[in-house]
Amino acid sequence: MACNDEWQVAGRRKGAARRGKQASNPKLDPHQVSACKPDKQKIINAMNELRGESFWMEWKDLLSSAPGSLQHCVCYGLGHFASCVSARYQLAMLLLLLETLQIPVGSCSVYDPVFSESECDALRELGFTVLTENEEGKRAVCQPTLFYLMHCGKALYNNLLWRNWTPQTLPKMIIIGNSFRGIQERMLQREFERDYSFLSNVASVCDETSLPCSPRFLDVFNDTALIQFPLENLNKLPECMWTEPSEPLYQHCQDLEIIQKEKRS
Repeated sequence: MACNDEWQVAGRRKGAARRGKQASNPKLDPHQVSACKPDKQKIINAMNELRGESFWMEWKDLLSSAPGSLQHCVCYGLGHFASCVSARYQLAMLLLLLETLQIPVGSCSVYDPVFSESECDALRELGFTVLTENEEGKRAVCQPTLFYLMHCGKALYNNLLWRNWTPQTLPKMIIIGNSFRGIQERMLQREFERDYSFLSNVASVCDETSLPCSPRFLDVFNDTALIQFPLENLNKLPECMWTEPSEPLYQHCQDLEIIQKEKRS
């Protein structure tokens, strides 16, 4: 795919957003992607555009009501922001969120296995911490942390929940990403419970607020929610649900939606 800066307005496509952006275009030529150099000015322009959108002001108001002081941020699955307009606006939104929540850019870790070298360099130039290992979403939380997971695969959310599956740790996380309710509605319940048990168990007790979007940006921010895990809600789950959670294996999933790390022989 050559670098393409054309903006195309499209309607809400719920199914399209569910596939991981990492695997959304199997015909993507990595040599062509690496030829697309990130343009910092385009990112700044995108930030300024979003600042002028009324829905951004609504996001700010909702975030201001979030409890606690967030100290860190983790972003997975951003995609090729050098060549993809949607990914560039999502990066611009991330920068606005960090600015608003007063999280230093250096305290934000980013990773996507599809990032080119020039994209990694551009992110470092912006001040981000670029991870070098594919964590598959299995990031342990120690301090209040924002996870920015735009249109990521279900397994990534499930892995993140598994890694932090205690009533003491989950409240330290705030997620901006796919609506858990939306994910549940689009799956057979038995498959949802079998393949994504942590997501299934927490979907009924998390505090989810839909984040608004203007028609122009539907393909960029559709089906996005602010998700929190209040302790009083988690305490409604049976105590046995917290004991020795097994790491997800996804043996029955034909389309996992995430790129897994390479297994060492």
